[in-house]
Amino acid sequence: MSTQLNGVMLQGFHWYTAADGTFWKSLTARALELSEKGFTSIWIPPSYKGNSGGLDVGYAVYDMYDLGEFDQKGSIRTKYGTIDELKSATKKLRDCGIQVYLDVVINHRIGGDEEEEIRATPRSDDNRHSMLGETRTIRAKTKFTFPGRQDVHSRFKWSSEHFTAVDFDLNVPGYHAVYLFEGKTFDEKVDLEKGSFDYLMGCDVDVKHPDVQDEIKRWGSWYYDHVGFDGVRFDAVKHVEAGFFPEWLRHVRQHAKQRIFAVGEYWSYDVEALHAFVEATDGDVHLFDAPLLRNFSDASRSENDYDLRQIFDNTLVKDQPTLAVTIVANHDTQPLQALENVVEAWFTPIAYAMILLRRDGYPCVFCADYDGAEYTDKGRDGNEHHISIPSHRFLIDIFLDCRRNFAYGDQTNYFDHPNCVGWTRTGDDDHKGGVAVLVSNADAGAKRMSTLKPMITYRDCTGHIADSVTTDNDGFGDFLCPPRSVSIWIPA
Repeated sequence: MSTQLNGVMLQGFHWYTAADGTFWKSLTARALELSEKGFTSIWIPPSYKGNSGGLDVGYAVYDMYDLGEFDQKGSIRTKYGTIDELKSATKKLRDCGIQVYLDVVINHRIGGDEEEEIRATPRSDDNRHSMLGETRTIRAKTKFTFPGRQDVHSRFKWSSEHFTAVDFDLNVPGYHAVYLFEGKTFDEKVDLEKGSFDYLMGCDVDVKHPDVQDEIKRWGSWYYDHVGFDGVRFDAVKHVEAGFFPEWLRHVRQHAKQRIFAVGEYWSYDVEALHAFVEATDGDVHLFDAPLLRNFSDASRSENDYDLRQIFDNTLVKDQPTLAVTIVANHDTQPLQALENVVEAWFTPIAYAMILLRRDGYPCVFCADYDGAEYTDKGRDGNEHHISIPSHRFLIDIFLDCRRNFAYGDQTNYFDHPNCVGWTRTGDDDHKGGVAVLVSNADAGAKRMSTLKPMITYRDCTGHIADSVTTDNDGFGDFLCPPRSVSIWIPA
């Protein structure tokens, strides 16, 4: 399965999506509209039961076989709805030509049903190779028996042998350490932050255990048959042995008889770390371009002091454009979340123009930027904050339309000024005329650019510039954009 020519992904949820159980139904209702706007795929949230039941975003994984079907963790439905509503939404989206990408959390399990006593060695959270004491017997909830499901869909039970470590000992409440289980080792092909960033949270899944490998593969085939999907987003891949992802994909692709798409969340601003993961997985898993998001955030906060000529420096999309999923925000980087790294509202349309209207990368639009969002939560300072994210739908819709109808063919960059940059696309046999894009992070911009189309009149489809531009006999035109904004020039 390809990412589709000029395809666009939508992240269909954010951290504060309402926990009222209506999400799957809302996707069903919006499927046709989203398709008509130009979205070709959607990344849906973890669809299985989390530790907080109907309130859980989905990343505190309890039972991956409970898709809103069993009375577990205080609810039958998940935060997003019931199993039947999930199936209906998936079918409707796919019927409307939108591929569905499932969020897959392999790394950890939270909310065990029973305690076990385990021999373990406390390790420092800052350096997982540093021991804080001798091996001891700890108590932890590492048995997952799923009494509410009663072996429906799977008879597999999780216990301490299937995990590597936990960060709590019920014998010593309040004391924090990473307890590495006796006979276990941290994975090697993971991010090297903290010595080994294998452990993230909860009960750390041991993907080297053959029973664990078989069960997670079995679950992938079961979900494909039970609900269906076209791709996956792997959560927290820098905390899991890299080689397991291609192995899981081979199994599911063989079962599905289609090339399931895969993108991983390797959240590092060091592009070399992303390259190392790509190499370890033989380029089988795309990655979100976290370094590009950081550049967007830096540019938005630095305003006209930022040199736009360097916006793509040290990014995955520059180095490996066919494997980069380009983003402006996600549920972890939105305000008040763990990886908060905000792109300021004035720059957000510029950033979306840079991922939606250029040749390289597979762009992903964040629903909170598209629809807007309002929520209140505690920040890192311990105080409550009310957050209002404005909707940029008007301009994003224009960008989507231009991407689908004009942004084809060769690309010429005009990155020759620190505060005003642009590029042109020449079009192809089916999309003639091409497009010219100009952005500025300071004063009004002007740039002479070639579309290779002589004597063609162009208009700014954003409406920011009223006058048209006609190219000369050599295909050059003098294109404009407003201060701190973007203009998109298409054939009039």
